[in-house]
Amino acid sequence: MTHTLATTNTNVESMTIPAQKLPISHTPDVVVVGGGATGIAAAIAAARNGASTLLIEQRGYLGGMGTAALVPAFCPYTDGEKPVIRGIGLDLLEKMKLAAGDDFLNRYKEQLDWVPIDVETLKRVYDKEVLNSGATILFHTVADQVLLDGEQISGLVISNKSGRSVVQAKLYIDASGDADLAALAGVPFQVGGENGELQPGTMCYVVTGADKGRFEQFILETGQHPQLEALVTEAQLNGDLPEGRKRISGMSWITDSTVGFNFGHIFDIDGTKAEDLTRAAIEGRQLIDTQMRFLRKYVPGFEHIFLVHSGDQIGIRETRRIQGDYTLVVEDFLSMRTFEDDIARNSYFIDIHLANAGATMTIKHLPKGKSHGVPYRCMLPQGKSNLIVAGRSVSSDRPVQGSLRVMPNCFAMGEAAGVAAAMASDRSVGFREVSIPELQRKLVEQGAYLGERPGHEEADQTVAAAGAITFEEECN
Repeated sequence: MTHTLATTNTNVESMTIPAQKLPISHTPDVVVVGGGATGIAAAIAAARNGASTLLIEQRGYLGGMGTAALVPAFCPYTDGEKPVIRGIGLDLLEKMKLAAGDDFLNRYKEQLDWVPIDVETLKRVYDKEVLNSGATILFHTVADQVLLDGEQISGLVISNKSGRSVVQAKLYIDASGDADLAALAGVPFQVGGENGELQPGTMCYVVTGADKGRFEQFILETGQHPQLEALVTEAQLNGDLPEGRKRISGMSWITDSTVGFNFGHIFDIDGTKAEDLTRAAIEGRQLIDTQMRFLRKYVPGFEHIFLVHSGDQIGIRETRRIQGDYTLVVEDFLSMRTFEDDIARNSYFIDIHLANAGATMTIKHLPKGKSHGVPYRCMLPQGKSNLIVAGRSVSSDRPVQGSLRVMPNCFAMGEAAGVAAAMASDRSVGFREVSIPELQRKLVEQGAYLGERPGHEEADQTVAAAGAITFEEECN
């Protein structure tokens, strides 16, 4: 066997490897790459609608950022008045509550916004619901090559402990969160802001040994905000915490002594680069140690806490955004636009975390009770006919990505992608040939919410014509 060494024009050595003859290991109608919120909903929806479905996940469990990165709570399902995320996503939330035990259920039974995540319970719920749908799960597997035939994907090369093999499907759903499949297939994409800046990552974690009653008494007596702005600022001035956001992003009480934390940032992380993810993991664990010392020293009720779990990886908020048939822009968000091809509604605020320790948060809320539509076209990547991209990497501008990126929205987009894949598979067509009115009808029948008038296009023209956009900024 001969290996040829070559040097590229960037002075990076490369090697040409021999061609391989690989076995075809799976031939489903639909393959879903990525087992986070998007992929879970996509796989369930595709299988329930009659397509043989394979869900590929790199870890040994499902859940993505909610389980691998320990994001401590689900973002809101409601617009402040009613749930706008329904269907599979809402059903999974309720099933987690039921499976988490009577105490958890009694505490959060009526709550739909910011419900804490019981990670181990959620893993089991996801396993059960995906398998019950009829979909097949393949853990510990990555798709590392896309085989192309013009605008069609003809197969994926997957790698795992069993070796390398090819998966051939009719339709492909990229639910990776980073548009990995689309990037491998040559779909154009954008990353970050105008200067390449990205939202920071956060290493979330869970502690036990806290005293919820003592903490709440402290909040009541001092009038301190539950995000502990005054204490965080004091600790930063004293050198006990690094500079950055001057509050805790999220504290979620799983029990009266167990708390999940979304606290602090690791800057200059590109979640599509292994080197950056490695540095973030190391720095993130060091930051947790600093934060644990802060909590024990400054926060009543946390004097005796013990770290029980840190994220398997840094939590990533932003990487690639594909170029699709339509790009959802901030004016669509502000005008609460409804599209003829809506497949979901979104009411979560624009939430762009500071790019560096001296920057500010960028925030923009919609009025209570309002939402905007998410058009099917923003999931259709340019140049590919049997690939759909759902989740945080759909075609949008950066502000809208800062809103769409959260798990409830990912459930909704994933469900739509899964139903569309089953429809396309049944008719042996590509994603662009799916009947939008029929897709919308199926989604509504299966519990999704598409607003009061799905299939009708409209926008608040007063808002759309209001001129320059003013974002709220959270000062550091």
